[in-house]
This record gives sequence, C-alpha cells and structure tokens, in this order.
Amino acid sequence: MLTAQASVSMSWVNTVLAAAERHGLTRPQLLAHAGVGAEHLGAERWPIDNITRLWRAAAELTQDPGFGLKVGSLVGPASFNVVSFIFQSSPTLREAIALVQKFQRLISDGGRFQIIEGEDKSWLIYHPQQGELAFSPHQIEAVLAAVVSFSRWVSDHAFVPTRVQFSHSQLGPLAGYQAVFQTGVDFNQAFSGLHLDNTLLDRPLPQADTQLAAMHREYAAARLAALSELPDFAAQVRQWLGANLGALNKVGHSGAGVPERAAAAQHFGLSDRVFARRLQSQGLSYSDVVDAVRKEAACAAVADSERAFVDIAQSLGFSEASAFNRAFKRWTGSSPGEWRVTQQS
Repeated sequence: MLTAQASVSMSWVNTVLAAAERHGLTRPQLLAHAGVGAEHLGAERWPIDNITRLWRAAAELTQDPGFGLKVGSLVGPASFNVVSFIFQSSPTLREAIALVQKFQRLISDGGRFQIIEGEDKSWLIYHPQQGELAFSPHQIEAVLAAVVSFSRWVSDHAFVPTRVQFSHSQLGPLAGYQAVFQTGVDFNQAFSGLHLDNTLLDRPLPQADTQLAAMHREYAAARLAALSELPDFAAQVRQWLGANLGALNKVGHSGAGVPERAAAAQHFGLSDRVFARRLQSQGLSYSDVVDAVRKEAACAAVADSERAFVDIAQSLGFSEASAFNRAFKRWTGSSPGEWRVTQQS
C-alpha cells in the first residue's frame, strides 16, 4: 500500500474527465459523486485515492463496462506530459518503455511496469500500486489500452499484442476488448499485461531523435527531483496540525481544535493563497491534510484509551459525536466502539 503522498498527474485526471464528458456527464456531477472538492481541479496532482474515487464515480454514472478501455483509447501527448515526448523521440519501443519505467512517477504513483524478456516475445506487466482504496478494474484496463493506443500513435506500423490478460474478471462484451487490442484477451490471470513480439519492441520509431530525447530526459529528471522534494512541506503541515488539534477555542481556530487554513499559512510565513498552492502542487488540499491527521489521532485515541468518544470527538474538532462516528466509519470501515474492541482484543 502506498503512503498518503502517492499522487497522479492532472494530465491523466483530465483524460478520465474528458472520457466521462463524452458520455454527457459534467465535471461538477463527477466530482460531487466522487466526493472530491472542485478546488482539486486547480491542482497539479491529485492524491491517488481521489483518482480512484473519480474512476468509481465515472463507472457508476456512465454504467459503461467499457469505460476504462475508452479512456485508454483517448490518450495522446497531453495525457502523459513530458513522458509522452520522451516516448515518441526514443529509438525503439523497448527503450521508450524503459524510460517510462524511470519516469513513471511523473504520470502517476499508482503503478509500475515490468518487462520480462523471452527469446521471441516479451511480457510487459503492469503492477498496480493502490492507496487505501482498492483500484477500480477500469483503471487497469485503461492503462493497458493506453499503452497500446499510444504505441500505435508513435509507430509507423501495426502494433498488435500477441495476447492480453487481466487479473480481474471480464467487465463487458469480449468484442469491446478485441476492438481495442485486436487480439485474444484472458481474464482472472496471475497478472495484467501485454504479450509482445520482440520485433515490435525493437523496430525503430519514426520520430526517434537522440538530441530531442536527451533534452526531454533532462527536463523530466528535473521534474522528478522536484516532485521528490514535495512531501517535506506536507509532512511539516501534518506535524504542526498534530500538535495543534487539541488547542481548544483559541483565536484563529474554527470549531473545537481545528486550526483554520489562514492560521496554518501564517505559521509557515505564507499567504493563504501561496500556502494552498504549495499543497495543491502535490495533489493535496488543506482539508485532505486535516482529515489525514484527524484519522491518525482518532485511531490512536480510540484504540489506546478508555476516553469517552464524545471527548475524543471534541478534541479533534467535531461539533457532534455523530459527525465523529461517521468520519471514523469512513476512515476505518468500523464504528469507534468496534475499532476499540478489535484493537484491544
């Protein structure tokens, strides 16, 4: 399981949103059904669980068993930011895939690729890496469909896997899968991946450009380094919040013990707007951080003490015990009482 810092680029989020809009859905509809605030549309990245919520909402609202395949088929250069340009300027698909493996995080923390080479054919395996929420199978289908679609886009020849397989069950008619992959598809297998002829992987790409590829790699490496530094700020905010959640009824606090965003921004010497942008740049909002800190504090308090739940709720800034109970059930799947019993047994 990934940490709370795992995130996905907005370019991939927009690809999912665009596919849902083709079904006649609006972004406000999707976000409301997913339980994701509209402020996230201005972020550079989303928390990995938010994209999973979006996938689930889109699948439920469209009622389209082929939704993931359609998303994958829509990919283009804008879907994968600089990684798209690295891909198309690489000498071969095999080398392009190796670079995607290196810079995968610029697209998403939600999975990684592995190549298992054979004498004539090789497996390109996708390993999903979900957050606290289990991935929708549509997410997996979209990734493999995207690999095929984008490989066809950058190649001057037919790109057809010899076989495709998924670890989950079939979602829709087999004809839908065959239309996308143009080959046989198996389900309920040990892993999800594409079986590819080595001649496809090693054939030169028409837009290969050594100098351009080097320039894109340099830029991607800088972006990756910057992305790796981002969690430090969120960690500082979480640490500060954890120390201040119990500060009841102080000036600059809303409710009982929850510092307002403006108070947090002031503590870090930032304007409210810049503070929000710093969190948004790593796919987080202030409410996300508050929720994560509350969850950690709530689980520890409920499990390790005999304090009344109403006291715990008040210390975490909940105005009513019922609101705390609902939040705790959302976090853990259990009521506070059930959680205490299981943790102390």
